[in-house]
Amino acid sequence: MAMMRGSSSLQYPDKFYSAASYVGFDGSSSPTKALTSKFAKSTALLLYSLYNQATVGPCNIPEPSTWKIVEHSKWASWNQLGNMSSTEAMRLFVKILEEEDPGWYSRASSSVVEPVIDVQMNHDSKVELVRENGNSYPETKTIATENRNQVGTQDKDVVVESIVPVGVYDQWIAPQVSGQRPRPRYEHGAAVVQDKLYIYGGNHNGRYLGDLHVLDLRSWTWSKINAKAEVESSSTLTHCAGNSLIPWGNKLLSIAGHSKDPSEIIQVKMFDIQTSTWSTLKTSGKAPVSRGGQTANLVGTSLVIFGGQDAKGTLLNDLHILDLETMTWDEIDAIGTPPSPRSDHTAAIHVERYLLIFGGGSVATCYNDLHVLDLQTMEWSQPTQLGAIPTPRAGHAGVAIDGYWFIVGGGDTKSGVSETVVLNMSTLAWSVLTSVERPIPVASEGLSLVVSSYNGEDVLVSFGGYNGHYNNEVYVLKPSHKSTLQPKITENSISERVYATQNATKAAQEVESELEASQEGKIREIVMDNHDPTKSKGDLIAVLKAEKHELESSLSKERLSALQLKQELADAETRNSELYTELQSVRGQLAAEQSRCFKLEVEVAELGQKLQTIGTLQRELELLQRQKAASEQAALNAKKRQGSGVWGWLAPPPNQREDDD
Repeated sequence: MAMMRGSSSLQYPDKFYSAASYVGFDGSSSPTKALTSKFAKSTALLLYSLYNQATVGPCNIPEPSTWKIVEHSKWASWNQLGNMSSTEAMRLFVKILEEEDPGWYSRASSSVVEPVIDVQMNHDSKVELVRENGNSYPETKTIATENRNQVGTQDKDVVVESIVPVGVYDQWIAPQVSGQRPRPRYEHGAAVVQDKLYIYGGNHNGRYLGDLHVLDLRSWTWSKINAKAEVESSSTLTHCAGNSLIPWGNKLLSIAGHSKDPSEIIQVKMFDIQTSTWSTLKTSGKAPVSRGGQTANLVGTSLVIFGGQDAKGTLLNDLHILDLETMTWDEIDAIGTPPSPRSDHTAAIHVERYLLIFGGGSVATCYNDLHVLDLQTMEWSQPTQLGAIPTPRAGHAGVAIDGYWFIVGGGDTKSGVSETVVLNMSTLAWSVLTSVERPIPVASEGLSLVVSSYNGEDVLVSFGGYNGHYNNEVYVLKPSHKSTLQPKITENSISERVYATQNATKAAQEVESELEASQEGKIREIVMDNHDPTKSKGDLIAVLKAEKHELESSLSKERLSALQLKQELADAETRNSELYTELQSVRGQLAAEQSRCFKLEVEVAELGQKLQTIGTLQRELELLQRQKAASEQAALNAKKRQGSGVWGWLAPPPNQREDDD
């Protein structure tokens, strides 16, 4: 699920990939040289090991020879990580980088760089095993395109057909495409104009993208658009993710989105398809704060904006409408209870009157609630869902076709969602349309979904997403809703459900007043039952007071019980919050201890290597000393022999000559 703004709010795995690119794992040079040029050897060795653990998994390569000191050190450091999970390795990698270089993100280049781990997707060789988090994915196969220049990997369970990709109903199919594919990404904008799918922006390895691509849905050919800024406009080509792309005639509107240097308010940019130029539209009124992960739905000539996450990481649940004719913003203060603050949800319009909001996520929670906004009365409601209610999710995508809302992908905090579900927006009943096997990109977060037509029938087209790997694959599905699901779509059907929900809410709010009214009615009933001419007025008043006191006592007990329940709920939430905070603190301490342990182990290994080196040097020194001593002795003996000469042998010793004298 994911949402990129800065180092503090950048989400994993994008935060890890951004950090990896910064320290040197970008394929531009040797990672070892890049690491040792920026960090101490011990830190560089630890970062190298954590990167391999995060991207490849546990070390399973043979131990190199001890004579190869550098390679053996790398192997030993990586091997010591054992079965540490990929996620934990990513977090430790970023944590160590932030300790060593706190300002790394602000100094990172704004250009998009791919880590070395992504290189394999650009080769024609077969991929037999893809590892992530220490697990093996099923075998994949390479599918060459018509021009033999582009290659994509498809799961064996996916049907692969030729240019005609939609011969069956309710089944995701991967068509063969040609041309220059876009870079793999997620959280991009997507829109269809005249049988052409436009893709703009997105996120890849924690970097925002600003390229624009188009897929011809008749020939299934990709091409890149060399867009430029309008000369008269001050617009610049923005790199963004979590933006909304809306078709508007022969133009595209890009609404909001996260960027490296966000503005204070939402920016509305327009792309002219005919001239291939971007321009920034001037708006009036109170513009919403800048954000990403919001929803933007076109109703007539108005855009309805809901929710998202701002540049500071604050989740939003505000509602704004942009009039596209006057380019005027209007902040809507709707009545009723709105959805809780969230981002990466989906929204759809039904019968040009109702805005439906489903799912989305907060910091640690995903939702599967359904909210409805009546755009005429501007009142929120949360009607009861029927059928196979989907599991909580965020980062999913959806499109509405003839009263049916198709929801694809998304994920919770553990894995991607494999089911494609459909909501009958008249009855608010869910059903499962189909399911795919992971890790097919349809079961991804941050994918896009649009509707187009083929031979007069509607088809769903998905692109991109993230499911442990960034994807740039295209999948299509022809839904069978027209042939198998034919209830009458009317405005009254959903109106009745919404009104029933609103009435139930109002009824709940009037419980206390009804209790008071029932109390008064009870008193009148007592008066009638106890009306006896023989009784005195004083006796009747006494009876009434006693009954009133009893009713007031019962009401007080009920109120006290409700207050106690509320207090218990508040205490439970407080305890839960404290426990979660304590858990996060313990996790942080554990990560810090692990980091220190890793560093100590690396230092111990280095000291061991140094001790071995010192021992070797000592032995070499002793050998040199012995060689020097032998050389000096040989020189001394040679000098003595040269000094004696032949006469030394013939002459008698000195003491003998003295005796002769």
